[in-house]
Order: sequence, then C-alpha cells, then structure tokens
Amino acid sequence: MARSTGAGTPGARTLLGRSPRRPLFQRGSNPAGRRGRGSFWTHFILIMAVLLVASPLLFALVKATQTGSQVTGPSLIPGSHFLENARAAWVGAGLGRYMLNSGIVAVCITTGKTALSLLAALAFVYFRFPLKGLAFAAVLFTLMLPTELLIVALFDLVSGGLKWANSYAAIIVPFLASATGVLLFRQHFMNIPASLSDAARIDGAGPLIFLSRILIPMSWNTIGALAVIQFVSAWDQYLWPLVIMQSDDKQVIQVGLSKLIDIESQNSWGGVMAGAILAIIPPLVVFTVLQEQFSKGFALGQDK
Repeated sequence: MARSTGAGTPGARTLLGRSPRRPLFQRGSNPAGRRGRGSFWTHFILIMAVLLVASPLLFALVKATQTGSQVTGPSLIPGSHFLENARAAWVGAGLGRYMLNSGIVAVCITTGKTALSLLAALAFVYFRFPLKGLAFAAVLFTLMLPTELLIVALFDLVSGGLKWANSYAAIIVPFLASATGVLLFRQHFMNIPASLSDAARIDGAGPLIFLSRILIPMSWNTIGALAVIQFVSAWDQYLWPLVIMQSDDKQVIQVGLSKLIDIESQNSWGGVMAGAILAIIPPLVVFTVLQEQFSKGFALGQDK
C-alpha cells in the first residue's frame, strides 16, 4: 500500500525516470500575440521608411496643385490648379518638346547599349583571342571614370573633330558603350551550360544565330533589367547635354526643367513642380512595365 502510494506521487515518478506531465499552455504565454505585435511594428517601420523616401515626391505633387501664392506658403493642402500648372509647363515652356527629345535619346541609348553589350559579352565568353582577360579588365576600368573627368576631351572630340555639336549624335553615340551591360551579360552567359554552344556549333549555327536564337531568348530578364537602368540613366542626363547642346530644339528634359525654373521662378513655382511631376512619368512607366524582368534579372540563385 505504501509502495503504490509512493509510486503515485510526482516525486516518485520523477525518480523512476518519468517527467511530470506539464500543461500544454502555460499562463501568460501567447505566441500569436507576440507575432502580431512584431508584425505590426515591422509594417509600421516599413511604412515610415516609404513615406520618408517618398516625401520629396509627395511634396512636389502637392505643390503642383497649388497657385503661386500658395506654393510659397506653408500650406500642404492639395489645391485644384494642377491642370493649369501642367498646361503652363507643357505648352508655355515647351516641356513637351524636351520630353520628346529625351525619349528619342533614351530609346536610342538603351537599344544601342543593349545590342553592343550582348555582342561584347558573346565575344568575352565564347571566343578565344589574345589578351582577353586584359581587355575585359580595361572594360571594367571604365566604370571608375566618371563623365565629368572626360568632359573636356570629349567636348573637343565631338565638337571639333567630329562636328557633331547641336545634334542627337553628340548626346547618343558617346554613351552607347556600357561596361555595366558587358559585365551583366558576361556573368549571365557564363551560367548557361557550355553544351548549348557545342550543340549549336555541331548543327552549323554561327555566333550571331546562336546569339539570336538561343542566348537572347534565355536572357530576357537580364535584358529587361539592363533596359530599366540604361533608360533611367539616359533620361536623367544633364551635364553633358547642357555643355554640348546649344539649340533648344534638341535639348533634353533635365536641362529643360532648369530653364523652366528660370522662366517660372518669378511667377509660379507650381508650374515648375508640375513639370517635375510630368518628367518622371516616362521612367516610371518603363520601370512598371519591366518590373518583373528587373527583379528576376538581379535575383541571385533564381532561375532566369
């Protein structure tokens, strides 16, 4: 009787090697509540970060809807004059012509850079020639040379030697080569199995046929990612067009915005803000259309 009583106590069960039964849920433990609070603070911090980054754009958008007297005041209440300000910038200051010029330049630079980068990457990966490593290192070295460092020599070459001043060629041709594009496509091609090139060579396909029928269809995400970068970069050109282009008929949008400030600063900053809002629409559309390709083109460890 004493043995059964002793064995029935929690202490006896512990001594026999059996742990006492613990409650499934202890008082005060709420994992779902902790996860909910953590998720709330995570979303709160992310929302604040997005608002902080987007605050200049939101400020410009609000001021673009106000009159001249309201823009210079502390009011952050949206007005109803956006269409008037946008019309003044588009028609009165010729912003539409500047945007058309930037569109032509950006499309030509993006197309040319993509084509040349594909050909250069094809050569660096699938061809053998002397000093190939040194040539690729020289291409990468150009990444360290900003345009401002070369602007004097480039101006002498384009305006004096080539006689391209005040032409689209002056702001397109010097930017057709892209070390970033060559590096991006080279790394992508090196991840493609070499058996594909061997099979294409056995079937009698030349390098350009191999590029157009095999490599390009497998590289749409990388092409889209590079296109977004190059289009935005070409659209945001300011210093070089300001130096080489003297004619307003072929000037780009960023220089046009600076001239819009000079014209409108005494009358309406609302027109300036409206012009800035209109100027970001084309890059925003390009990024929205190619957003999926942009994300997949730079994703590591993901099928492309």
